Amino acid sequence: MLSKLSVEELIEQIKLNKISAEEVTNHFVEKTALVDPKIKSCISTVFVKGGDGILKGIPFMVKDNMEVTGTKTTCASKILENYVSPYTAMAVQKLLDAGGVVIAKTNMDEFAMGASTEYSNFFTTKNPWDLQRVPGGSSGGSASAVASGMVPFALGSDTGGSIRQPASFCGIVGYKPTYGLVSRYGLVAFASSLDQIGPLTKNVRDAALIGNIIMGKDQKDSTTVEKQMNLLKEIEDPIEGFKLAIPKEFTKGLSDSVKNVLNDAIDNFKKMGVKVDEVSIPSLKYAVAVYYIIAPAEASSNLSRYDGIRYGLSFDGESVDDIYTKTKDEGFGREVKRRIMLGTFTLSATYYDAYFDKAQKVRAKIVHEIKQVFNSYDAIIGPTTPSVAFKIGQLSSPLEYYLQDIYTIPANLAGLPAISLPMGKVDGLPIGLQIMASRFEDEKLLRIGRNYEISRGKFPLPEVIL
Repeated sequence: MLSKLSVEELIEQIKLNKISAEEVTNHFVEKTALVDPKIKSCISTVFVKGGDGILKGIPFMVKDNMEVTGTKTTCASKILENYVSPYTAMAVQKLLDAGGVVIAKTNMDEFAMGASTEYSNFFTTKNPWDLQRVPGGSSGGSASAVASGMVPFALGSDTGGSIRQPASFCGIVGYKPTYGLVSRYGLVAFASSLDQIGPLTKNVRDAALIGNIIMGKDQKDSTTVEKQMNLLKEIEDPIEGFKLAIPKEFTKGLSDSVKNVLNDAIDNFKKMGVKVDEVSIPSLKYAVAVYYIIAPAEASSNLSRYDGIRYGLSFDGESVDDIYTKTKDEGFGREVKRRIMLGTFTLSATYYDAYFDKAQKVRAKIVHEIKQVFNSYDAIIGPTTPSVAFKIGQLSSPLEYYLQDIYTIPANLAGLPAISLPMGKVDGLPIGLQIMASRFEDEKLLRIGRNYEISRGKFPLPEVIL
């Protein structure tokens, strides 16, 4: 069945003339029409055809915070409900140039602020493994679309774990490249020093294939760097002799069931001749606190552009201040408002030194301590999430909700490449293994991930009941 094939397998089928590019595209368009009403992954279905490259006929979906010319880019927010993109994000354009076909814009937590897609202004996406559970977030729509076979791959964005956490919950692969490797041009900004675009795929080789296409220096994004890499070249070379570190801070308080799955993963690595040691990175305990000062601060600055005057939702008012107030009050959801207020507070003159400045210093300390580990180890591993997908509506406390990203945030703070791939199941639901490598060691990261994937064996996709 085409829905279960990887990107590479589909490319091969087309190359051997076993199926045409048009038939592949049509199959996934029909599959989306059939499955999406049940899963609710897509905010809008579109059809943007690409060129004649390696991905010719291969459909993909794009998280709805990335611009695609002529399509609505809503960021799952009322404030941008009718905003139509006048241009295309660089990462999306590269995939179109390679022949890919965009068939939908996917649901997300509003402005990428969330870990479940429950904070979408439109609807909550469901986890294809259990329709009572969340798919994770904020790239929940993209993850659920890939897991349910609607597309062979999708694009997401990752600010604190928003590619890797939903990949873990949905039993697929989520790859966050090194910060600066992929252009953020055309990605609606949440926190500019943390955001990164990356793929959600069925396996590690596909993540590397898509990563090869979307990476590269871009004059329109000054944070991008010129790095020559071939992520597929050595991806299946053995990793015997590698050394991996597990921070104590990543295993403290883990449930026995998650620990057992993690121990199985460690055993797999040891069978491959890999040394696995427990280490300590003391500052990791501050990562969530640091993130929830820096990310909201950057968000409060980035989201100030939605003023009801230039574009997006607008309300009449007696003064400019009145227009601003009405537009933002009606246009933003409660989680976005919460983070804007948090950010504005920590950036205020009175509290800047006490909070934002101090958070930046602790961020630098976290980066330094992680670098020290990479002096002796090839990668850092651990669970992607503390638990499997939770039930829709289960988490009511913001603090409990924010702790969902406790293991994924450090990679964003340090700009590291990181990947989540299926590690096993707990109570019949998937949970991911996270691997982090040093900056620009994406080739090594994917090689470790691919070797683990081969040793673990093929991970099943959920059987979506229609």
